[in-house]
Amino acid sequence: MAVVFFVAMRSSAAESASNATVIVVVGAPGEEEFGNRFNGWAGHWEKAAKAGGAKWVPIGYGKGAGTNEAEQLTKALGSEPKTGSGELWLVLLGHGTFDGKDSKFNLRGPDLPVADLAKLMEPFQRPTAVIAAFAASAPFLNKLSGKGRVIITSTRSGHEQNYSRFGEYISAAIVDREADLDKDGQTSLLEAYLMGARRLNEFYETEGRLSTEHPLLDDNGDGLGTPPDWFRGVRAVKKAKEGAQLDGLRAHQMQLVRNDAERSLPPELRTKRDELELAIGKLRENKTSMNEDEYYRKLEEIVVEMARLYDGAATPKSKQ
Repeated sequence: MAVVFFVAMRSSAAESASNATVIVVVGAPGEEEFGNRFNGWAGHWEKAAKAGGAKWVPIGYGKGAGTNEAEQLTKALGSEPKTGSGELWLVLLGHGTFDGKDSKFNLRGPDLPVADLAKLMEPFQRPTAVIAAFAASAPFLNKLSGKGRVIITSTRSGHEQNYSRFGEYISAAIVDREADLDKDGQTSLLEAYLMGARRLNEFYETEGRLSTEHPLLDDNGDGLGTPPDWFRGVRAVKKAKEGAQLDGLRAHQMQLVRNDAERSLPPELRTKRDELELAIGKLRENKTSMNEDEYYRKLEEIVVEMARLYDGAATPKSKQ
């Protein structure tokens, strides 16, 4: 019995480490009207998380609002596996403030400074996305940026402190089929970012207002971020200054609701496939600085390795 229990515990732990978790924090609304809006936005994430079979962890959402949400978030993150292939999605919806140096996410009870969240996120080595959808959120991008992380903010500066609507549009896009820009039957985080930004711009243009928020996305760990208008389709086409790498490759690999083909892939194969796709993307960025023969030789090596990966997954294992 002890052996069975031990094996069951290990199996449960392995399954937990390969499953996605979606933590959505609805911050202090200030006014009831904003609370209703933020809860509506969170509802989209709940729908996507459940449709994708992810673990759903709401904080401050609906009737679950508490008096110390920072403490709730600390406990939620503390109980999550720090390694594994399962993605961790942390979505922050609400208001934010900026004191001239750092940004805070407004919560019921103590607010959440970006430095505190960075400390909470430090132990995580699993694939992670943080969507900081609130005013003055830009400092969250460079403070949380890191390897294997996708960071999205509503603003490009802490000084953009007006009420942010970007959270509304990216939340709606995550469950919108029209946001599937490459038509592969699933909406990636990159696609939700791009569609959310597009609809945000349409709002300001329709209302005849000057935009007071400019979203950014960072997924290569350099903490710089790439604006949505640098993309054509799902690829960034503008050149960054001083040779900085463009973002978007990793964010396009993250989906809450995967298509049938993606769902059929074992987690370890998907992880390796993603690494090879990122290698191809980086190679393409460096193409102009390479000898043509060298470029195609390295490209062929990666493509062949990917073909072997898929071939191995499709070949039934011998019973002997």
